[in-house]
Amino acid sequence: MFPYFRPQDIADILIMSFLVYQLYSWFKNTKALQVVMGLGFLVLLYVATRNLGLFMTSWVLQELGTVLFVLLIVIFQTEIRQALYRFSLLRNLFGRQGNGTQLLDLMELARTFFALAAEKTGAIIVFQRKEILDEYLLHGIPLDSLVSAQLIGTIFRSGSPLHDGAIVIRENRVTQASCHLPLSANPELPQHLGTRHRAGLGLTERSDAVVVIVSEERGEVSLALAGELRKIATPELLSEQLHPLLAHTAPEAEKISVRNRFFSNLFPKLITLLLVSACWLVITAKQGEIVTVNAPLKFHNLPEGLALVKTSPDDVEVQLKAFSGLVPSPKQLDIEANVNLAKVREGVNPLDVKNADIRPPLGMIVTGITPSIVKVTVEKKVRKTLAVKVKTSGRLPARLSFRKLKVDPPTVDAEGPQHVMEQLDSVETEEVNLSGMQRGAVIEKGLLAPAPQVRLLREAPVVVRLGQD
Repeated sequence: MFPYFRPQDIADILIMSFLVYQLYSWFKNTKALQVVMGLGFLVLLYVATRNLGLFMTSWVLQELGTVLFVLLIVIFQTEIRQALYRFSLLRNLFGRQGNGTQLLDLMELARTFFALAAEKTGAIIVFQRKEILDEYLLHGIPLDSLVSAQLIGTIFRSGSPLHDGAIVIRENRVTQASCHLPLSANPELPQHLGTRHRAGLGLTERSDAVVVIVSEERGEVSLALAGELRKIATPELLSEQLHPLLAHTAPEAEKISVRNRFFSNLFPKLITLLLVSACWLVITAKQGEIVTVNAPLKFHNLPEGLALVKTSPDDVEVQLKAFSGLVPSPKQLDIEANVNLAKVREGVNPLDVKNADIRPPLGMIVTGITPSIVKVTVEKKVRKTLAVKVKTSGRLPARLSFRKLKVDPPTVDAEGPQHVMEQLDSVETEEVNLSGMQRGAVIEKGLLAPAPQVRLLREAPVVVRLGQD
């Protein structure tokens, strides 16, 4: 295995590990991750049953997988769209730049939240960051106000028309109030958490938003981020945690955050790397295996004025080396040998069939071709005018008699190899059944090529008329 361990393989494992960990970190508290884990179990079961020769079980799992794939796209379209948005490298160029929240007095806001908690007034405050939240905000009342302690206290005071729901702070302004947020799909949340906490967590599971939640029952302040809920003890601690999340970071801090991000959550990252590496080893288990398939000869670039008469043989055996266990079986490989005839001359031409003439599937390379030389017989192409003859079957009804069949046009042009064209003087139509003819019948019939190498220079059918005595 290791002689074929290339730098590309290392890059392959690292890239897939990064993608898998990102998906895990985004969906770890959602039903989507549980569904993916269930599908992973089905995939392992399918591989096991296929290798054990359990044909019916493996066939059922294979067909079921196709249906489940379509259902997943429909059911989890929101999560898939959000994941694709997060993977996009262009969203920072065309999206809204900056959020302006670094101008907020976070300490004053923190004291306001804890004042609401002391009064046991429930509140939920959403801070939008880079990702747009519009698709998750329902039934909100549009506002456009500066953020202040008095405004937040007024909105969430009991009896206020806007107290039920969340407010959204975007670019240093309160843009919406009384918003309904998507609830968390995490089944492991504690039972004592109410709708307000589940809504805040649900939004952070789907976006990079930061949500501050004030509990009405317990008088507690919590911070929701990336599907996780943190209980905050003091206004100072809340302000300290909000500042790096909402403020623009300096270039030096960005470098440190990247380093810290690399070493944070090291255990799940190592587990992801090990799982991806194990999958890579399983996929590449057939690395170096040689398979042989028959590839028919296909020709192109035949010079004008020449006709292909014969090839020997009609196909070649191609030896392929597999670099992955994902390649299809030899019976499923559709491979052709495309031979260039640009340099052939009249007569018998020996031609080399090169590896470049074969286009192998992804994950395979051509290691040999048998035979490596084929013989191609080429003759001069000639054009000739041939008479059209009507091919008939059956007999006319007794009350009718016909002296002759007339065909329009009476001749057609054809071209082909010289030795074939010299033996031809006519071409037949498709069969005409006389037993069903009526008086004055006119029939359209196609022409039949007299030989495989002959091409008729007419595509339209001919018209057959029955001339009456």
